[in-house]
Amino acid sequence: MKVIDGSTVSMPDTQENQKEYPQPSTQKEGCGFPIAKIGVIFSLVTGAAVALCIDVLNTHDIKLARKLYSFLKPNDVLLGDRAFCAYADMVAIKKNDCDAVFRKHQARTTTMRKGKIFGDSDKLVTWNKPQRCPKGLNKDEFDTLPDSITVREIYYYIEIPGFRTSRISLITTLLDQEIYPRLKIVWLYYQRWQIELDLKHLKTTLGMDVLRCKTPSMVRKEIHVYLLAYNLLRSLMWTAGTTYNTPPNRLSRACYSPSFN
Repeated sequence: MKVIDGSTVSMPDTQENQKEYPQPSTQKEGCGFPIAKIGVIFSLVTGAAVALCIDVLNTHDIKLARKLYSFLKPNDVLLGDRAFCAYADMVAIKKNDCDAVFRKHQARTTTMRKGKIFGDSDKLVTWNKPQRCPKGLNKDEFDTLPDSITVREIYYYIEIPGFRTSRISLITTLLDQEIYPRLKIVWLYYQRWQIELDLKHLKTTLGMDVLRCKTPSMVRKEIHVYLLAYNLLRSLMWTAGTTYNTPPNRLSRACYSPSFN
């Protein structure tokens, strides 16, 4: 089980960093800091970082994700939010002999009137190839996409007393209802929130939110060193958890404040 998401990191305001990773366009020159966008895949079981890519701030999460799909291994199941729920991405993940569980993108209409209905809030639907080449794909990549794909659509409701009821729609390539029951997929997606905690530990506990290196090449090295330290801690947590029969994600994170010159 893998989980994917994107985040940002800032760095010193040097000419080299500003050229490679410009500050937000809404900020006046001299009033902001260079910011890089990162995409990360984590293991849902161990919490370890599996893959990383780095780009400029205005890069969409889905563009980062397409650089990371090659790190998936056959039979992996990838969890992600609605930003990754696109036709081309479902096709790319299945080509790697992997599966996906994404929240349904808000641009797609929701209805239970079409598709092969399995049961309550569970059905198979056919997605047709987009009529126009979407942003982020070139014409050759678009032309190789199949004319249609079959995905599974699942709905469930979050009801909290005192709050408006919220309906969550999931799209997955796990089509077999007997092997992958609806409630297990819902529970699996519920664990997607773990990546928010993983990123928080990387950026807040370890201090990766504000980098210190003054050149782009050293910034990239600094990010990789942070992930190396993070994975070493995860390795220790996994060893401790398996030794004492405790879920590794329930263990306290060690405070670690690396210093780079």
